[in-house]
Amino acid sequence: MSDRPPGVLVLVIGPSGVGKDTLITGARQALDADKRFSFVRRLVTRPTDLDLEDHLSIEPGEFAEALVNGRLALHWEAHGLNYALPIGVDTDLALGRIVVANVSRHVVPTAIAKYPNCRVLMITAEISLRADRLARRGRENRDQITARLAREGAALPADVSPIMIDNSSSVGIGVTAFVMALRALADE
Repeated sequence: MSDRPPGVLVLVIGPSGVGKDTLITGARQALDADKRFSFVRRLVTRPTDLDLEDHLSIEPGEFAEALVNGRLALHWEAHGLNYALPIGVDTDLALGRIVVANVSRHVVPTAIAKYPNCRVLMITAEISLRADRLARRGRENRDQITARLAREGAALPADVSPIMIDNSSSVGIGVTAFVMALRALADE
């Protein structure tokens, strides 16, 4: 039996425009030398645009093949696209790492069932800031942004109490709060 502590899968969730990718990127940079942490890039069936969303693009056929062959740790669909975390998540968890991943709240119950040692970190931000951030992405028109902001996210399971981070201030303050939350999880 190993005396290595089990890894923790940190599910980063929050509505569009709260700055999840920005906080994850800042934390990845801040914690780069700390090998307790692993930051996983999602696989998405959409072209990569590093300025807008940190992910690895995958063709739909390649995604389906990876799913059938068991090369995906978690997968979900959102906004007509397929998303997944690569199977390397399992290796990092087995090594006792804190694995940080941006996921849809829809996959939280599945993730907790598969990886009981999960923590949910929910990012929030004022709606006016979210609207501005979404407009700067340039992927949607004003009506689409309004509709996206009006959608209520899926409810979390009743027994999940997320760690909340308000990202309505500066990037530096948001990243600091995010890093502090991750370090606290590593010290549990």
